[in-house]
Amino acid sequence: MSRWHVVRVPAPLRWGSLPNEGVLGVQDLPGAVARIGLRPGDPVFVRPDGVVDPGLLDFVRSKEFRNLEWESKRNYATDIRILLEFLSSRGLSWKEATEQDLADFRDWRCRAPENPERIGGSKWNREAAAFTKLFRWGKVYPLPVDVSRREDRAADSVSSRVSWLTPRTWGLWSDVGLRGHTRAGVAAPGWESRTEIRNTSFVQLLLSSGLRRQEGGSLLTLELPTQRLRHGRYLHGRIAGAVTRSKNTRTFYASVDSVGQVEAYVQSERAWAVQRAQEQGTYDRLPMMRLITKVSRGLKPKVEWMDAAGVVGGQELSLLGWRERQWLFLEGPDGPEPAWLWLTEQGLPMDPDRWNGVFRAANLRCEEVLLTEEERKVERRFRLAEVQGKTPYATPHSARHSMALFMLILLNELFESRYGLTRKDRRDFALLFGDPWWLVKTLLGHADVETTKRHYLAPVAHLQLESILAAAENNDEGQDTEDLDGVFARLARETAGIQDIDSLLDSAS
Repeated sequence: MSRWHVVRVPAPLRWGSLPNEGVLGVQDLPGAVARIGLRPGDPVFVRPDGVVDPGLLDFVRSKEFRNLEWESKRNYATDIRILLEFLSSRGLSWKEATEQDLADFRDWRCRAPENPERIGGSKWNREAAAFTKLFRWGKVYPLPVDVSRREDRAADSVSSRVSWLTPRTWGLWSDVGLRGHTRAGVAAPGWESRTEIRNTSFVQLLLSSGLRRQEGGSLLTLELPTQRLRHGRYLHGRIAGAVTRSKNTRTFYASVDSVGQVEAYVQSERAWAVQRAQEQGTYDRLPMMRLITKVSRGLKPKVEWMDAAGVVGGQELSLLGWRERQWLFLEGPDGPEPAWLWLTEQGLPMDPDRWNGVFRAANLRCEEVLLTEEERKVERRFRLAEVQGKTPYATPHSARHSMALFMLILLNELFESRYGLTRKDRRDFALLFGDPWWLVKTLLGHADVETTKRHYLAPVAHLQLESILAAAENNDEGQDTEDLDGVFARLARETAGIQDIDSLLDSAS
């Protein structure tokens, strides 16, 4: 057997109940792990014989790996594990790898017809970066692969994860996947979801704001937008730089309706989860709790706290990473409660990556309702295009892409006055006017507008939106005969990758 495993160090709140006699002879396993320099989320590579690889353990504790972001650590560990299994099948350790071994591995990963899970150029470049970092740290020379060498990089490195759903298709996905509706549009008999309000409000917040999963999933209750644009239907808030990809704090905008849904969640499902946790003493047993004593205002708001030992501390909100944020608590009417916005049913902070599971479950629910039993037997990646087109499929990042596409079309239309927007509608975007691409780039938090065009919206740039939107016939009074839903429906028909309810219904009929 050449099967390697990756075990990740749990967060302080996630160790669970450990036996009094210890684990594998270790009395204080969390303490022992901390003493050797491992941090929450760090991967531990276990060899096929069940023994932890000491060399890779040193790599994980090295500054080269330690300084990576949480998501990069997880991705790199996954990539390295696949390479380790390939090398093990040849009877080699990673320190014995040669350029020929990596060339063979790349051929298998990217080009071999026998491999049903071939990857594209972008994925290979990420893997090559992980391997390069490992081999350089381990002083394996000549380097089996070097991402800085042109021949070791893929020429077809284009992001393939861009996906859009039109607004009404998001409605279908949410109704079926998150609210348990049937084809008839009513809740299925026996449907029960204790987190329906939480899940739907999170999706609506991401759709409205364009926040990334980690950005929206790391919000504190005290960071919910409260400042309304003048005469508008949008609120604006600040997203902390520590939880963004660029590490720069920025302003984000969310509709009043989406924030209202989040507030409804806070007052219902979230309040019930907190109450149950308080009654069960869940928070009293936490190994780490920082009770907020003061939050300053201004351009750089700072939060001050006191921990269970009475130690006082403080930090700027923008500098608090998502793990530190999970330790923050507020004094509520019935005792301490998490400042973290999104909670599990147990009343504990929900890790941002757990939203992937919520979306997966919703996708499966859509398949169960909208596909036949025979169609579901075939794994999604092997289904015919016409079968895939019968059911919406979404990820947290799809919400970000969809928001960008919606804003681009709406702003182009606003500037051209094709739809005769009312004075009130114009006021909603009055403070956001500018070039549509530049505006969408700002909303997404990109440093360069070319990034927005290249990675998110380039597939629709060739459509020349002015020509498409001009197809909406205007009469002499300037009244349009086609609304935004019609524009999105036509855009979905003419552009690959855009999911719209019309195409789904056509496929199902």
